Amino acid sequence: MAAPAVSVIVAAYNAMPYLTRCITSVAEQSIGQDELEIIVVDDGSTDGTARELERLARAYPGLINIFGQQNSGGPSAPRNVGLDHAHGRFVFFLDADDYLGPEALERMVAMAEQNGTDVVLGKMVGVGGRGAPTSMFRRDQPKTDVFSSRIYWTLNPMKLFRRELLERHRLRFPTDLSIGEDQLFVGPAYLNATGVSVLASYDCLYWVQREDEGNITLRTGGTEPRLTFLPRVIDMILENVPPGPGRDHLAHRHLTVEVQQLLDHLVHETRPQQEKALARLAETIAPLWHEGLNKRLSAMARLRLHLVRHRMLDELLELIRFEKELTQSKVSTPVVVHDGRALARYPFLRDPARDIPDSCYDVTAQLGVRHHVTLADVRGTTLHLAGHGYLHRVATEDVTTELLLRERDSKEEFRLPLTHTATPGLGADEDEGHYAYEKAGFEASVDITTAADGGPLRDGLWDISLAIGAQGITREVRIGSKRSTAVSGKAATHVVNTAEGPRAVALYTTYPHGNFTLDLGEQKHAVLPHLGLDDTVRWAPDAPTELEFTGRCTLAAHPEGALTVALRNDRGDSTSFVASTTGSSFVVRVPVEGLPAGIWHGELQLGDWALPLPTIPSNLNAAKWRRRALPWYAKPAADGENGFALHVARTDLVKAMTRRIKP
Repeated sequence: MAAPAVSVIVAAYNAMPYLTRCITSVAEQSIGQDELEIIVVDDGSTDGTARELERLARAYPGLINIFGQQNSGGPSAPRNVGLDHAHGRFVFFLDADDYLGPEALERMVAMAEQNGTDVVLGKMVGVGGRGAPTSMFRRDQPKTDVFSSRIYWTLNPMKLFRRELLERHRLRFPTDLSIGEDQLFVGPAYLNATGVSVLASYDCLYWVQREDEGNITLRTGGTEPRLTFLPRVIDMILENVPPGPGRDHLAHRHLTVEVQQLLDHLVHETRPQQEKALARLAETIAPLWHEGLNKRLSAMARLRLHLVRHRMLDELLELIRFEKELTQSKVSTPVVVHDGRALARYPFLRDPARDIPDSCYDVTAQLGVRHHVTLADVRGTTLHLAGHGYLHRVATEDVTTELLLRERDSKEEFRLPLTHTATPGLGADEDEGHYAYEKAGFEASVDITTAADGGPLRDGLWDISLAIGAQGITREVRIGSKRSTAVSGKAATHVVNTAEGPRAVALYTTYPHGNFTLDLGEQKHAVLPHLGLDDTVRWAPDAPTELEFTGRCTLAAHPEGALTVALRNDRGDSTSFVASTTGSSFVVRVPVEGLPAGIWHGELQLGDWALPLPTIPSNLNAAKWRRRALPWYAKPAADGENGFALHVARTDLVKAMTRRIKP
């Protein structure tokens, strides 16, 4: 019998009533039972888990393999047992409390096979109040690695692994750890994988918070178990990843997530335990932490690590208390602005008795940048913008905000002045009104013919940003994602007159972020798709010598009188007729009685853009009129099969009489 595609390994301990939904979600996977193997290891349950497993095995004969054992105290041993009995090309570890989306395994296996990857992360969804990781699931990533993505921020084993990878590197869960065992399994798998896929476009795993909080992966026990596994994880990094950006990327996670979690437990221990734990933690993180990492870390993380490194226990306990209060507060921490830097008012800021460097409080790079656009449109050659922008927690004093246009490919940029306007009451709906931004408004009028230091902006995609400045601090932000409902994000293409001739200008918002960009020269938004001619060519109902063309023009604007039907004949004559526009429809009438004799061809023109005129129906009756008492006519030309051709001529009276008298 061929090996299944996936072995799903479930470690179960007192998993009722969640177990039923868990196993059923696997058995009913769209990949089909022929491609499945379910291995359940009952880790000494006492609540009826064993009876339910027997019932499920009868309900799905041949699909479920059950192994029982004495309680091991954690998920490692049962997972290892399951792995030892697995036959699938891939394995997926699933906790008995959780369950899968109906197509999860089929989609993840397909992603691994199509991209040649060894690990697949499926999007996780928290259930019952359990928080699921999100930063790595913002988009599908067909093939990535641990250093160029956020996958290292999820080290639980609820993922799809290629079994050959696990066996080649003899990866198993350590059984001597009560927590952190998953990091010592998933971490090496990431590091040795030929590639990792991220499936973010489908809800694969539903991560359940049990009502009794008895999840097998949520058991904790103070600082001691963390101080037991963390050194081993750090050793794994030191042994497998050379110094440099890659190691720093992995260190970032442990110096923030694990350190903070450990400190949250520290406050509940006795003073001697705290002192001992702090000393061990400082020794543990020393090989990973260095000054160059500070750019990756938040100010709070830098301060936390500084206090750990210098074993400042009392200050650390005060910081932990402060952080807890901060999470419950609706007001963000105030900042002090000095020499163009924003310093958070965290505990012990510039306290001479502690001598903590300002770098531990510097939140300049973390300042929130707020903006809102209330006007964005193009009129003629001028872009008009209005709205407000400010730096969160920084009062709008000494405002230096500018408009920034940057060409996407060449990176050429121009900074343009704004009119700063008053914004009374701005900030009242944030931070309980603790901060006010009284002069955050802006108005701008940018003429594309002079914006480039007095000259015209060249063709390209010009991304629109604000360089928001106050009190010597400047931060850039793309604008448009926050805008009034009256401000459209739909692309609006214009044709405008300039000294160099007609130009195409389109204001649009990017996808998916919704920020404004000015498209000059049809980089993404062509003019011709906005012009169209109906196939019907006819004589006007109220004017039998006027040829009528109809069509549509969906441009946001174009110069008055610029949309024309241009005609030329085989004798060198030319003329044009202006379209009459109503909304997006237009009509052009050509009074043929004024045309000189000849074969006329033509096109619809708008500046340098042109569309060929439709072919005149061969059965269209000739128009007839008299010019200076002589008869004239206009009719489809004999060569009109390949496009518009109109024959205008004076009637040959001799030929006409001859035709009349022929018997």
